[in-house]
Amino acid sequence: MAEQKSPTGLTEEEAKEFHQIFMASFKAFVAVAALAHVLAWLWRPWL
Repeated sequence: MAEQKSPTGLTEEEAKEFHQIFMASFKAFVAVAALAHVLAWLWRPWL
């Protein structure tokens, strides 16, 4: 029997794989943004 697809067209396994990659890239983005804010604060404190 063929695997059921969601409205997005992804199977559950594909959706889980996409979610895993998305979360890893989101965490990397947040880490880079936090580092940039810390470095900007050290350079020119804004408070």
